[in-house]
Amino acid sequence: MFPQSAKQVVRSGAYAHLATLNESGSIHVSLAWAGIDVDDNIVIATLHDQKKLRNMRRDPRVTVSFETTKLNSWGLREYLIIKGRATITEGGAPELLQELAHIYLGPDVKFPAMPDPPPGFITHISVNHLGGMGPWTDEVRNS
Repeated sequence: MFPQSAKQVVRSGAYAHLATLNESGSIHVSLAWAGIDVDDNIVIATLHDQKKLRNMRRDPRVTVSFETTKLNSWGLREYLIIKGRATITEGGAPELLQELAHIYLGPDVKFPAMPDPPPGFITHISVNHLGGMGPWTDEVRNS
């Protein structure tokens, strides 16, 4: 369900656009660093309790998009859309942020750049549906 080509996009350093639902039903979008855990969930770290976390606690349905730098045969950029459900756990955010900082900022970066950061939260997003434009769409159809 989660082909290697899609995992490569998540691991590439492309920013995640995370869409959650506000209480009113309107959409809230935020930018995030993302990785993949051992269970093939998308993972996002947050140091402080934010609107996106409150939204996901109330309604765990989310959509995450990633734009690549690769052009398809039509000259359009490939992009990955993931629909899933979020589960939030407390703690571990500084460690995940440090791991992701090596991808997003560079190999020698210390992040978060603060003494004794709060434990924060990890969001685990199960992958229920893949879409977008890229090789993963064919891989999902043919599986």
